[in-house]
Amino acid sequence: MIDKKFKIANKIFKSRLIVGTGKYKSFSECAKAIKTSGADIVTVAVRRVNISNKNKARLMDYIDPKKITYLPNTAGCFTAEDAIRTLRLAREIGGWKLVKLEVLGDKRNLFPEMIETLRSTELLTKEGFKVMVYCNDDPLMAKRLENAGAVAIMPLAAPIGSGLGIQNKTNIKIIRSQTKLPLIIDAGIGQASDATIAMELGCDGVLINTAIAKAKNPFQMAEAMKLAVISGRKSFLSGRINPNLFGSASTSNKGII
Repeated sequence: MIDKKFKIANKIFKSRLIVGTGKYKSFSECAKAIKTSGADIVTVAVRRVNISNKNKARLMDYIDPKKITYLPNTAGCFTAEDAIRTLRLAREIGGWKLVKLEVLGDKRNLFPEMIETLRSTELLTKEGFKVMVYCNDDPLMAKRLENAGAVAIMPLAAPIGSGLGIQNKTNIKIIRSQTKLPLIIDAGIGQASDATIAMELGCDGVLINTAIAKAKNPFQMAEAMKLAVISGRKSFLSGRINPNLFGSASTSNKGII
């Protein structure tokens, strides 16, 4: 299989790893981890990060938005109205139209509220936003989001920040089989092998924040995630052997003495 370029809303990206900017000890640590990861897209929680006040430390002072694509997200929003208002603000501040939508249903588990998410997707698309959507791993809902105008489907692997890894490989495979949109695992990745598995399932990318930011050595983990995504993609494109319950000798039985 020949690899296709990683394209979202007609924009091509080199890295298939997307990195969050929250939970780091400092902006400098965040910037170094992102550089090590090789990511060229970073998510930014509009409601939690100083974007406009030049008198306070800003992420933009450490990560150049001219070199790295900022992906404003709606972290902390629990209604369609809050999410839409937040992204309109991001558009006014920085002109951003490629955005990540997440509308949460509860504060404990941080699962997506899919009815509000679907409604937000429809409204934002009509306003000209290019919406990448955080969602549950329901194939039916993923298809509805695609039909509503989403530019990328981003199902969770597990609850946000849990580090549990991919809990439902079957549903991810089904979503992969039914959509031509970029499929990006979002939330729940805990270690490099999780990222590799996501890519081996045919996902186009992986979004990781907590697993890197809260690692004992975030820079080393950032590099591990970079290599894991590359390795998993190559594995997927290589075409794995068919699994078999029985052994198969590596050498032929012909010519045995």
